[in-house]
Amino acid sequence: MIRKFKTDDLEQVMELWLATNISAHDFIPAKYWQDNYALVKEMLPQAEIWVYEAGNELLGFIGLQADHIAGIFVASKAQGKGIGSKLLAKAKQEREQLSLAVYAKNERALKFYRRADFAVVNEQLDEATSQVEYQMEWKAR
Repeated sequence: MIRKFKTDDLEQVMELWLATNISAHDFIPAKYWQDNYALVKEMLPQAEIWVYEAGNELLGFIGLQADHIAGIFVASKAQGKGIGSKLLAKAKQEREQLSLAVYAKNERALKFYRRADFAVVNEQLDEATSQVEYQMEWKAR
């Protein structure tokens, strides 16, 4: 079930945020994500968040800031089961266009977004991580 984020979800969402970032970005030291944890925890409730819940377990979430996807996060045990696609479909229902940034080395995410009709519109260096990232966009037809 996809539903709006509730304040009670914050701890589970942050655990998922940290674990997924460390796992998906093995080319960035885990310390980077750990050092940013408190800041993200403070800012996250200000974004529009949709969570995917099965039973009482939160298995994924998507964060939106206006038309920008801040991230899609799915628990490792639930990846490959369509949860990310369902969260993205929810965002597409709510918006006429979407943008996001994805690290060039995150090949799995790049393939996911390309399959979802996102196109690379720019390439830049993320100064915080010294990693190349792509700006991607999607527009409703």
